[in-house]
Order: sequence, then C-alpha cells, then structure tokens
Amino acid sequence: MKDTLILALDIGTTSTRALLFDAAGHPVPDCIAQVANHLDITQEGGATFDPAALFDQVIAVIDQVLQRAGNRAQSIGAVVSATFVSNVMGVSDAGEPVTPLFIYADTRNASDADQLRSELGTAGVRASHDRTGALLHTSYLPARFRWLARTHPNWRKGSTYWMSFGEYLYWKLLGKRAVSYSVASWTGLLNRHSLTWDQEWLTTLGLDREQFSPLADVDQPLQELLSPWAERWPALRDIPWLPAIGDGAAANLGSGCDQPTRIALTIGTTGAMRVVVDPNLPQVPDGLWLYRVASTQGLLGGATTEGGNLFAWLRESLQLPPIDQLEKELGMRAPAAHGLTILPFVAGERAPGWNDHARASIVGFTLNTRPIDLVQAALESIAYRFSLIYRRVKPHMHGTQHQIIASGGGLLSSPAWLQIMADVLGEPIVALLEKEITSRGIALLGLQQLGIIQQLSELPPTTGHTYLPNHAHHTRHQAAIERQAEVYDLLVTR
Repeated sequence: MKDTLILALDIGTTSTRALLFDAAGHPVPDCIAQVANHLDITQEGGATFDPAALFDQVIAVIDQVLQRAGNRAQSIGAVVSATFVSNVMGVSDAGEPVTPLFIYADTRNASDADQLRSELGTAGVRASHDRTGALLHTSYLPARFRWLARTHPNWRKGSTYWMSFGEYLYWKLLGKRAVSYSVASWTGLLNRHSLTWDQEWLTTLGLDREQFSPLADVDQPLQELLSPWAERWPALRDIPWLPAIGDGAAANLGSGCDQPTRIALTIGTTGAMRVVVDPNLPQVPDGLWLYRVASTQGLLGGATTEGGNLFAWLRESLQLPPIDQLEKELGMRAPAAHGLTILPFVAGERAPGWNDHARASIVGFTLNTRPIDLVQAALESIAYRFSLIYRRVKPHMHGTQHQIIASGGGLLSSPAWLQIMADVLGEPIVALLEKEITSRGIALLGLQQLGIIQQLSELPPTTGHTYLPNHAHHTRHQAAIERQAEVYDLLVTR
C-alpha cells in the first residue's frame, strides 16, 4: 500500500492538469502534465468552452502523465477529479455535444435572472435559496436554462441530457452517467433537503428529471474503461474512478479544512471563504451558498469576483515601486488612513449582495491621492467584503476556537495583504505552504477510498507563518467597513 499512487485530474478554467500523488499525499515531482485551456469570451458576456477540445485536453494530459510514470503507472490505485463548477452542456443521446460548455462566468443570462426574481417575488427567491443552497444568479443553471429557452430553443430541443463536463468525461470514458452531490449542488437545481433534483425548478423551467444524471456520492466510484480507452490505458482499466467534485470543495480538503473548526480563505484571481458544516442547517444564511462536499458534508461560504485580479491591474496600471519596496511601504502604513472608500466590484458582485450590475467605484479621490493609497485602499476593500462573509459564516463554526487557513497565489504572494486580512477579520491567519491544494484534496479522497487512510486529517497540510491581528487596527477597520457599507447603499442598493 505504501507504493500506491493516485491519479488526480484537475480541470480548471485556465488549464487542465494530471498529477500523480503518493500514499503520503505528496505530488510525484516528475509526474505532472499540464495544458492550457482556451476559454471563449465575448463582449456580450459569453464564457464558453468547446467541450470536444476540452475532452481532448484531458486525454492529452493523461497520456503525458502515464508516459512519464512508466512502470510506476501499475501502482495507480484510483483516479480522482475536480472540475470548475456551475458548468453545463447539452448532449445528444448518442453522446455528442449539442451546445458549447457554458461556465459560471457567462453573464448573458443576467436579464433572465432578473426576470426570474420578478416572477418568484421576494418570498419565492428566499424559498429557492433555502431549498437549493444557491442564489438566484447568473452563475447557476435556472437563469442559464431560461436564457437557453429564450435565445436558443433549438439547443433545448436537441439536447437529450444536460450535464457538467466531469459527467460528460466519465460517460465517454466509462459509459455511465453519474454526478456527485458536490457538483450537483453547484447547479442551483439540487434540493438540499431531499438530495434529489429540485422538482419545483424543473417544473418552472420545463425540464425532466431524466435529462439529468443519476446522483452519486464520492464513495461510489465507476470502473471498467470502455474501448479504446481500456487498451490505451491498461493501468487505469479496472481501477475505481471517483466521481468528480467541485474544485472549491477539493481545495477545502486539500488545505486541511474538512471540519467546522477550520475556515479556508482562498484568493487567487477571485476569492472565496468556505467552511465544512453540517449540511442540514435550518436555514441557509442570507448572502451565502451551501453546497456539498459529500452527502453528509455541507460547504458553507461565499465567493467574490474580485481578488488578485484587482491587485494585478493596479500593479500593471499605476506607477508603483518594485514589489519588495511596495510590500515594505504597505506594511508601514496606518490602516484606512488614505481617505478613500472603494467598492472593488471590477467584475460585478457575488457574495454577499449578489448584484450582477454592481461596478467598482472610488470615493474620496483628491489631488493628494497617491498610487500607494489606491493599492492599500483596494486591498483593504477586498478584505472588507470578506469580513461581511465571515460575519455570516462565524455563527456556524464549532466552539470559539477555530483557524483561518489562507491559500491562493493572489493572497500568499503579499505578506502585507495577509496582515491586512488578519487585522480586518480580527483573527490569526495561517499561511498554507501546499501548492496543489485542489489536486491534493481529491488525492486524499482517493487514498481514503482505498483504505490507505481512514481520515483526511491523518495527512495534514504543511503550513507556514501565522499572521496575528493588531486589535487597534481591527477597531479602525470596523469604521471603514461601515463607510463602505454606506457607499454601497448609495451606489448599488438604491
């Protein structure tokens, strides 16, 4: 069992990767393959993939990693996968794509989301949120299906099945349709109480339950590759393939945040704060989502459209000093002393307000405002949005002691930002040193499925520096959070 390897497929929006992990949960250094994905983006808000091209990308990285593994491929005990979620495609009964693969970032359905909110009314929107754990928003499938019916009725009629890319991949390779509760929960169509496809939404949208894949848990793997894949990859032919889970859920597991005592704070291009909780909450907190890791594990939290993308834009657009000097200057500045209030919505708003039409704003700009002021105010403004999410998450944590584990290149690349986050939240922030948290998370699930480990906590992640909050700074930031809320009410709510 010590020699057992896990093949992890990490299918993201920017790249598709295949990695081998050993029985200790470590990536095998020379057994990693990666190819870039091409996302088709349009000025109208479209964001789609060609599913056939994406399928070929997965095949390519599996080929590459098995070639690099050589004889070690015989030690692969399971295949696991994580995918970007809230994606959907129409497929014919012959298994051929009818539509592009639509992803969560496609906002052409914004007016359809507005129309559905109007039709359901406030009470109906709240009821849907509580039933499914997902907000009525462009990211989720109710508005996507309404848009399809309005703009592409031929696609609606020509599609026998609707599935995510992970389901499509497994259907083509293994001949079986199955979707994990994790991936299904990101659609906005899974009833969280019954763990079935939500009949109210299916009726409203004119869809049949049979058009969606049977639901499965993470411990219900598929096996027996079809031809020609069985002949192409004999090492993978008869081993278990665990159903794909959402990349956010996988990241929580990989960062050691699989219990209600540890919160995952991730900021890459965008950001998210997530905690594993009892899925049977009496009510989903306002402004948050409640997805699934597995049937018995909920994933409570919120995501932002802003994060490292705004920081990167500032660094590219302003006359800033070198990064080392910038970090030093940021670390020496008093909190919220620049006179600026920023709404950081460079790509609309997700949690907690979920306003598709929100836009970034800067208030308080004067001739005395310097580029460093804008950078500091922007980083603080993103931290303030996470403070609002944290206030909603915190009541559902177990006990008074918990840890916030930070990951993501956007946040970890800036110690000054990590300190700002600790000061704003008023909690210690533990920096994660693991680089492959999504792939690591699903690899741990594979090791657990094979009985090599009983609990994921047996293989804790490697952590680094802990950033302790300055409580005087925390107090000052609370006043700035209130100023941001006032600006939000004036510019977004009204």
